Amino acid sequence: MNVLRFTTAGSVDDGKSTLIGRLLYDSKSVFIDQLDAVAASSKRRGTELDLSLLTDGLKDEREQGITIDVAYRYFATPKRNFILADTPGHVQYTRNMVTGASTADAALILIDARHGVVEQTRRHSFIAGLLGLRAVVVCVNKMDLVDYREPAFTKVCEDFEALRKAAGLPEVHFVPVSALVGDNVVDASGRMPWYQGPTLLSLLEELEPIEPAAASDFRFPVQLVIRPRTSEHHDFRGYAGRVAGGRIALGDPITVWPEGIEALVNGIHLGSQELQTASYGQSVVITLDRDVNVARTSVLSAGSQPKREASLKAKLCWLDAKAHQPGLRYEFRAPGGQGQAMIAEVTKVLNLDTLEYELGDGSLGSNQIAEVVLRCAQAPTTEAYSDQRIMGGFVLVDPVRGATVAAGMIQ
Repeated sequence: MNVLRFTTAGSVDDGKSTLIGRLLYDSKSVFIDQLDAVAASSKRRGTELDLSLLTDGLKDEREQGITIDVAYRYFATPKRNFILADTPGHVQYTRNMVTGASTADAALILIDARHGVVEQTRRHSFIAGLLGLRAVVVCVNKMDLVDYREPAFTKVCEDFEALRKAAGLPEVHFVPVSALVGDNVVDASGRMPWYQGPTLLSLLEELEPIEPAAASDFRFPVQLVIRPRTSEHHDFRGYAGRVAGGRIALGDPITVWPEGIEALVNGIHLGSQELQTASYGQSVVITLDRDVNVARTSVLSAGSQPKREASLKAKLCWLDAKAHQPGLRYEFRAPGGQGQAMIAEVTKVLNLDTLEYELGDGSLGSNQIAEVVLRCAQAPTTEAYSDQRIMGGFVLVDPVRGATVAAGMIQ
C-alpha cells in the first residue's frame, strides 16, 4: 500500500483545519477518545461539534481559532495510507507552512468561495511551486455560504489558472466542498449536481505525483558515521543517511565527495536486514570496501558528477521578522555541505499582486520570495532542486541568534 504525504495551504480562516477534521471524521479515522475530547471542548465553547479541534491541539490555537504550529496526522483507507500536515494560514506563520510543505508530495490549497484568490493564496501557491509539489488539489470551500452556485466555483477556477502558470504548478485539480457539512469531502454531495468530478478523498487516493529524483543519478548525503563501541563490531564503519536520488546495489562503484575518492559498496543495511539494493527515499546504512575519509555532509554518488560550486543561483523564501540587508553573513546548511555564506545579489523579488519577479533594492523582508545569488566560503555538493529536492534544498541561519532566516532551492 503506497503512502501519500500532503500538506494544507491557503489563507487564514479558509477552513483548513475544519476540512481536515471532516476528512478524518467522515473517513472514520478518529478514535472514540479523540472524538469525546473534541465534543467536550466544543461544549465548553458553547458550539456544536467543532472538527477543527482534531488538528488544532495547542491551547492558543483553540482560544484564537487559528492554526499556529504544523499538526501531523496519519490515517488510512483501504486504498492508501496518508500523512498530512495541517499548516497555518496566517502570514505570521508562513515559515511553519514551508516546514510542512517541504516533505510533502502534494498540496491541498483551500480557497474561500466568497473571497476567491487572496494574497496568502498566491504566496502559498508560489511556495508550493518552489518546493516542487507537482500535484495540487484546490478545494473551493464554504460552498454552502454561496448557495452551492456553480458560477462562484467557476470564477475561482478561472482566477487560479493565471496563478497556476505563474507559480509553475503543472497538475491542478479543483473540487467544490463544504468542510462544515461534508459536501464532496468523503461523500458526494447532492447539493451540487453540476459537479460530476471525484470527491476530495477519492482524488487523494488516486493522485500519483511524479518524483524526478527516483530516476536520477545516485546521491547519498551522509548524516551520521556509525562506529559501534562493542568488541563484536569494532571494525564496523557505516554511513547512515537517506537516498536522495537514484539507486545503488552491492558491488557498485561510488565516489565520495568532496574528496573525489572512489570505492565499492560492500554492504547496505536497513536495521538488522542486509539489502541487495537501496533506492530513492530509503534510509539505510552503507559500508564501503575500503576506509576513506567520510564525514557528516559528505556525499556518496554514482553516475554523473554532482554540482560543486561556491557561487549558487537560488530562489528563497525569507522567513525571519528581521530583514536581510546587503553584506550580512549567514551559515549555509544543506545535506551536502555547510559553512559561511552571504547573499551576494538579490536579483529579483516576487510581486504577489502582479505575479511577476521585479528588481529589488537588495534587501529582503519577512515572507518575501526572491531570486538570489549566494557566495559560499566552501563549495557544497548539490543538485538543482528541480532534479533532486533533498540535494537541492538549503537553509540560511543567523550565526548570532541561531534563527533560521531563509529556506532556499538551488536553481
